[in-house]
Amino acid sequence: MTAKYRLMVPGPTPMSPEVTAAAVRPLVDERTPEYSAVFTRILDNLRQVLLTENTVLLFTSSMTGAFEGAVQNLLSPGDHVLVATNGVYGERWVELCRAFGLRVTEVSAPWGQAVDMAEVGRALAEHSDITAAIAVHCETSTGVVNDIRAFARVAAGVLTIVDSASGLGACELRTDEWGLDVVVAGGQKALMTPPGVAFASVSGRAWQYHEKATLPRFYFDWTQTREAHERDVAHTPWTPAITLLNQLDAALVQLLDEGLERVLRRHVRLGRMTRAGVRAMGLEIFGSNDDRAASVTAVRVPAELDGEALIRRIFTEHGVQLVGGPGLLAGQVLRIGHCGYVDAFDVLSALAALELSLAATGYPVAVGEGVAAALRSFHEGQA
Repeated sequence: MTAKYRLMVPGPTPMSPEVTAAAVRPLVDERTPEYSAVFTRILDNLRQVLLTENTVLLFTSSMTGAFEGAVQNLLSPGDHVLVATNGVYGERWVELCRAFGLRVTEVSAPWGQAVDMAEVGRALAEHSDITAAIAVHCETSTGVVNDIRAFARVAAGVLTIVDSASGLGACELRTDEWGLDVVVAGGQKALMTPPGVAFASVSGRAWQYHEKATLPRFYFDWTQTREAHERDVAHTPWTPAITLLNQLDAALVQLLDEGLERVLRRHVRLGRMTRAGVRAMGLEIFGSNDDRAASVTAVRVPAELDGEALIRRIFTEHGVQLVGGPGLLAGQVLRIGHCGYVDAFDVLSALAALELSLAATGYPVAVGEGVAAALRSFHEGQA
């Protein structure tokens, strides 16, 4: 019998039956009052997940498209921006900003460590012409969760842009309470929707920046998008991926029925389980090693093993799909996703597959210790 497939990467993530079923709803005309009610519900529910009263703009694109849209709609050629980097996705923001002719000051931390927000504050004080500061919430490539509350505090004097691709819905993020101007995220991580839907919350101050920004834009033009969203029959300015919107609608309803705070606590417990199991195997956590790491756990592969070969063995022999480290971390790190439609028994399966595969390579692991430690963590969390 072929092993059951278990998707345990930090995105795309597994979908619930309700979200899967939403994909086969009959297609409808999206510019009708009936579908406008669905679309408006999606926007309202996104505000609840983002904990904001700000405008939310929705796009059918990859999250990178919405990231690019944020740059286009907020900045002008030659503007000076700060980007906090500690992994692949922070570096992508640097490349993106430079592609649009912006001047970039980087505040970097080694991969596997959080950005020192005090250094961000010092850099902003040193460069008084910086217009905007950009930070990644959960750096998916390394499993590090940056302190976005501190980022918002030290960067309060400039426009703040946060990439919460794998943070939103798993890690604490309080847009309005923390004073974040723009938060960009999407559906395929903790919101358990297929890739292809992205969105941005936009503060009043960000709209003022938008009015002065001169970078070219068309598909991602925030003015056109907001006008379409705010019409009596709310819609998108361009034809959306209706099927994906239906799935996002189902996912948001399911998450909010569970309750956002309960969803966040569930992710924290899954992170604790994963880390407890990894440590019991004698492996080292790479990246955040505390309750902030609620979306993904990065694990350092023992030096004597080939990380990519180990991940392949886990998949081919046990049906569990993990993912390695990108770029500099290739072969050295594996990542276990535990966000979205994932429960304790998914985590136990992933840890069991990891233990068995380590043993099959001859690595000295006591099979069962990791699973037992994770199960004890789960039991303690229930208590």
